[in-house]
Amino acid sequence: MRFQFLSKLLLPMMMSQLIVIQVASAEPSPELVYNLKGTIVKVHTVTKTGRQGSGSGVVVAENLVATNCHVLADSLGSNVTAMGETYIPEAVRADWKHDVCILRFQFLPLKPATFADDNPLVYEASTFSVGFPGGAAKPLTTVGKIKALYAMDDSYVIRTSASFQMGASGSPLFNDQGKLIGLNTVKSPGANAYYYNVPAKWIKAAMALPETDKVIQTEPAFWDAPLEKRPYWMQVVLPMQAGKWQDLLVVANEWQQHEPTEPEAIYYDALAQYNLGAVEQAKAEFKRVLVLNPHHTSSVLALAKIAKEQGALAELKDWSGMLSALDENTLEQLNTVEKSEK
Repeated sequence: MRFQFLSKLLLPMMMSQLIVIQVASAEPSPELVYNLKGTIVKVHTVTKTGRQGSGSGVVVAENLVATNCHVLADSLGSNVTAMGETYIPEAVRADWKHDVCILRFQFLPLKPATFADDNPLVYEASTFSVGFPGGAAKPLTTVGKIKALYAMDDSYVIRTSASFQMGASGSPLFNDQGKLIGLNTVKSPGANAYYYNVPAKWIKAAMALPETDKVIQTEPAFWDAPLEKRPYWMQVVLPMQAGKWQDLLVVANEWQQHEPTEPEAIYYDALAQYNLGAVEQAKAEFKRVLVLNPHHTSSVLALAKIAKEQGALAELKDWSGMLSALDENTLEQLNTVEKSEK
């Protein structure tokens, strides 16, 4: 009853907030993307075995380029290209744990991107990245939305709906105003992958690190540690994808012991409970997630599906309205499920 009351009380407020976000969300203008391409570089490397590699990077200050450290790992040398010119770095500043490296050049005539210092991140906000996925000859733009924010080391790792592939590592992630909020970094294995971006705050911290003239890996990145030592928000992915709901429940419960009010931990616990048949408990937990984070689309979708299964047409209408305000693509997922079951 408590969560039913809260959902009725908060629904109009949540809807008004969501509509504002939907109106503000839009694909970047061609002019904005064109201007930002002047801050993008392609990173080239030669490994110790003689193989060539590539990635992406972004100018973050005069003569400084940010990219992922794993782009440079095992390399004997590197350079960047932009606007048909090639530039060779003189030194590197490396934060291997957070997978952020800063290349310094003597003279790099490219303008830096602007950090989004005063723009808080929020679920379902529009984002886009510009880089060289697949080793593309010219920078390509991909668009998406923020799907999750994971607290880590005084910042948030950003998961977006925009996919990326090899060559896109180090691509800048921008908000809809063209301000830098992170770097495309790593995706989870398997189908329906999760796409993670390290935050701009880690880039700024890496800019203040001491320099070295050699690329020497000192520790694995957070995402490359043994599975049991990775963040919980990475540990939940494989059991979720495999439908191992009891395993997911174990990880989610352990996550909640460490972070009792973390919406994502509660969501995965609810997802496991739902698939194990504890529908009412799951329903209450999905609603608790929305009390903590009204923009949690996956919880709204889950509640809409439960309402449909239970024949609660009024609730289904309310949750569908929230999905429409949050993300039309997710609403289409619900509609597709409905059509396939008819």
